[in-house]
Amino acid sequence: MVSVYPIHGERMLPRQTIEAFDLYLLGLSLRFEGVVIGGSALGLMGVIQRPTRDFDILVPELPPAIASAARDFAGAQRQAGAELFDDWLNNGPMQLADVLPAGWRERVQLIFGGRAIVLTTLGRSDLLKGKLFALCDRGTDLPDCIALGPTAEELAECVPWLEVQDGNELWPEHVRATVADLARRLGHGV
Repeated sequence: MVSVYPIHGERMLPRQTIEAFDLYLLGLSLRFEGVVIGGSALGLMGVIQRPTRDFDILVPELPPAIASAARDFAGAQRQAGAELFDDWLNNGPMQLADVLPAGWRERVQLIFGGRAIVLTTLGRSDLLKGKLFALCDRGTDLPDCIALGPTAEELAECVPWLEVQDGNELWPEHVRATVADLARRLGHGV
């Protein structure tokens, strides 16, 4: 029988979810260390307070035992009334690790240290680049980018990296327009 650790509310809150999964893994004598990005990382850092759909693990690739445990955990949580998808813990953004600026692994920071799980996230500049890339690519990450509160200097530092992340000839112009819009919303006078 799978033990259920309560996740309050109908949506996944990052801290409650990872704390419950930490206890779940501890009960299975499993351990996991990874780099988490996206909204769940921002939630663990206290930058945002909103629910998220998933935990995006940049690296490492989820070991089969952890992936299986995450699915079982999600099923148990759903039976208890929580909204948790089977793929709530996933490697969706793994390809970002190949294009992040050199040295990103040396800039990670600890954001959760449990008994069975240790999670780090990207350093601020790299995390901002990832969120801005998602904003430019999907257009759905504006609230998170605003919550990060980047300075005009930080935005300007990100643009050259962002401009080369897509081969479409219109991409650099799209990046500049998207970042300029964000800068205006942040009151940077652009």
